[in-house]
Amino acid sequence: MKKQALKEALFKHCQSQLAVRRAAVDNILKNVALSLKEETKSSAGDKHETGRAMLQLERENAGKQLAEIEKLEAILQRVSTAISSGPVHLGSAVMTSQHNYFISIPAGQITVDGTLFFAIGATSPIGQRLLSKEEGDEIRFRESVFTITSVF
Repeated sequence: MKKQALKEALFKHCQSQLAVRRAAVDNILKNVALSLKEETKSSAGDKHETGRAMLQLERENAGKQLAEIEKLEAILQRVSTAISSGPVHLGSAVMTSQHNYFISIPAGQITVDGTLFFAIGATSPIGQRLLSKEEGDEIRFRESVFTITSVF
């Protein structure tokens, strides 16, 4: 697979993962709103208030998750799939003697055309180590030492 197609596949995987996360949170918010609307005052009193409080907590948690997803979407909008040379930056695909990375958002493992990549954020510990490095540079991370073999 060509480098351009590989980067586009990595980017699309990150986009689809965020879309799935957003849909799940949107669904939670929709269900909570529906539950709050259907919640009626009952003779149980305290039980009613406890139920509403639990729904409010669930809505707050979902709101926090949605805010995090929106931050990741903003980062992903700044990622370019154009092939670039030079130092590692946001949007770079980095192949090393140990692992391969896509500097974008934390999206976990992605296998494209039989090659395993880790989608990581630029602010992650390994992302910070890789930023501004170039092909041939040696990286020390935790107890490992590895070499950057390709940046595109």
